[in-house]
Amino acid sequence: MANITTHHIAELLVGIARAQQAIIEAVESAKPGFRSTHLSPALMNAARVRDTHRPLQLADLPARVLLQCMGRNGADLDHVARDLDELIERQARSAAEPDSLDMTK
Repeated sequence: MANITTHHIAELLVGIARAQQAIIEAVESAKPGFRSTHLSPALMNAARVRDTHRPLQLADLPARVLLQCMGRNGADLDHVARDLDELIERQARSAAEPDSLDMTK
């Protein structure tokens, strides 16, 4: 089995987001206003874009990639790969640290 890199995962995330974008465009053409009225607020909540007090988490990334695909420039594959690297590294660091009740960290 081949080794899967974060760049491969980023490509998959962007590809899935593009497929979702195609569905969104189809719904928008059938029901104008769907994207701005119904989809965007729900997607912003799923991506936790407005929650500035907590760091980006791995579970937030797919919704954020879809938001990027909905923008004018689309998703930047290298940026998604960097975000994945950072999130996986941060998760690995936190798993390596022993659990502590120290609230000053």
